[in-house]
Amino acid sequence: MSNEPTRLLRNPAKEKLSRGEPVFSMTIRLVRTVDIAAIAHTAGFDSVYIDMEHSSFPLEAAGQICMACTSLGVTPLVRVPGLDPFFIARVMDAGAMGIVVPGVQSADEALAAVRAVKHAPLGERSLAGNAPQLLYRSLPADQTVRELDQASMVVTQIESQAGLDAAAAIAAVDGVDILFVGASDLSVELGVPGQVDHPEVHKAFLHVIDACRAHGKAVGIGGLGGRPDLVRQYLELGAGYVSTGNDISFLSAAAAQKRRQFD
Repeated sequence: MSNEPTRLLRNPAKEKLSRGEPVFSMTIRLVRTVDIAAIAHTAGFDSVYIDMEHSSFPLEAAGQICMACTSLGVTPLVRVPGLDPFFIARVMDAGAMGIVVPGVQSADEALAAVRAVKHAPLGERSLAGNAPQLLYRSLPADQTVRELDQASMVVTQIESQAGLDAAAAIAAVDGVDILFVGASDLSVELGVPGQVDHPEVHKAFLHVIDACRAHGKAVGIGGLGGRPDLVRQYLELGAGYVSTGNDISFLSAAAAQKRRQFD
């Protein structure tokens, strides 16, 4: 019989990645209501991330969607604009199960993200008390910290040459879960904007995959929603977390397809 305490809080995406199973995510930029959590669940997504970098998303709406997702078994992450620890703490206190940090370029930046998400001893986040992720249960402080920190995720986006150069060091940071390759921004940085199938972009993916394999971290794929052939290729090579697209692009594509049916 295992002596490990029973967990009150589970992160389905994190558990799937630990088993070597792929995780499929949708990005939320447009929809501000909890309905999107049910849609993501019904559509079969394992995770969502709410994009607070490239949208005007309010924190209150993000928190409500996070809580709805958690109740449905969909892991809710939030892409933050940067490494402000106070903003990251508010995102986590609102109900997020983790953050996506854009443009990480060094191990120091990755460590700053971990410190903002985790409590001591791994991090420096303040304990807020009863947590929405735990359904506002009144628990001993040490149990609250343990539950939140074992379930939370830190996703570092690799979108630049500097990030690529530091990939091994970033992957070595304790508390980082995923190195997420942003193919769109990275293609621009590498001088081949939009050419996500370019050999230099492929080389970058392989480099990050190798770094993650060496340090036991997962690889994320972004910017390839329109190229399922490339997604399948990188999944076969060892990637695990797939960002498939966002609610704006999904709605626009479905609306255009529907309109064409009447021509």
